Amino acid sequence: MNLPTRPAPEAFRQPAADGYLIGGFTWRHIRTDATRPVVIINAATSVRCRHYSRFADYLFANGFDVITYDYRGIGESRKGSLRGFNASWSDWGVLDFEAMLQRAQREFPGQPIDVVAHSFGGCAAGLGASGAVIRRIVTVGAQFAYWRDYHASERWRMLAKWHVAMPLITALCGYFPGKQLGWLEDTPKGVVRDWATPASKYEQRPSGRTLGELPFCRVKAQLLAISITDDPFSTVAAIERLLGYFGSSERIHLRIAPEDIGEKTVGHFAFFRSEYQHRLWPIALAWLRQGVLANDTPGYRVTERT
Repeated sequence: MNLPTRPAPEAFRQPAADGYLIGGFTWRHIRTDATRPVVIINAATSVRCRHYSRFADYLFANGFDVITYDYRGIGESRKGSLRGFNASWSDWGVLDFEAMLQRAQREFPGQPIDVVAHSFGGCAAGLGASGAVIRRIVTVGAQFAYWRDYHASERWRMLAKWHVAMPLITALCGYFPGKQLGWLEDTPKGVVRDWATPASKYEQRPSGRTLGELPFCRVKAQLLAISITDDPFSTVAAIERLLGYFGSSERIHLRIAPEDIGEKTVGHFAFFRSEYQHRLWPIALAWLRQGVLANDTPGYRVTERT
């Protein structure tokens, strides 16, 4: 479908439980409707929420209210220098995503709450204390970067880049200057520490150890996990590792090869580009609307669990 003129999203500042102001944008329909879902979009690690604006437009045009936001230290939620700023992955989920769940309940009372989550954003979706309010989730390439799960052809290069070079540069600078290097946005050192730790379980990551009982089990949403076969982060093992934490949810893992949609490559970041609005976005839309996959959905189901 052709998207209408993009609505002017409302900028907001929402305090998290510790008082830190989280910045983002809201796409809001003029008329309220208690049956209209509101979708929270969780970004990948150190990817600005603006990367998902066209996808937010698409959801808005198809009848959803939408909230996008940046994690603390990133984009709209950055306050000056990150040198010495020690935000972690768990802060991004336990505090920042939870603030968005509470905002959705307050700003859109009674409306169903859904989540679309990219990469680490899928992990963040299980860390909010209010996770029980989520109706449906779509994750794209969602995992928490256990290096042994990287695709075999890229594993050693990615290990050197993300688990050796990134923490060394962070130790020198007090944060990771990803924007200057052209890798990511600048990234807090606590996030780098979580990412680089070679642990196969989230609770073994530095910030995961402080959580006690992990809150994933509170989420009872219908969950569709989409992965792309040429995404070196999102192998079957990586996706299944994270899905195992959502034990209270109905879960489907849909694996799509680029050739299934007439492409040679897609990778880790391209799903949310507007060029895929006719080939990939309708899969997420159908799940958010009805919790089902159409018979002509490309790819194949790796698992279906209840």
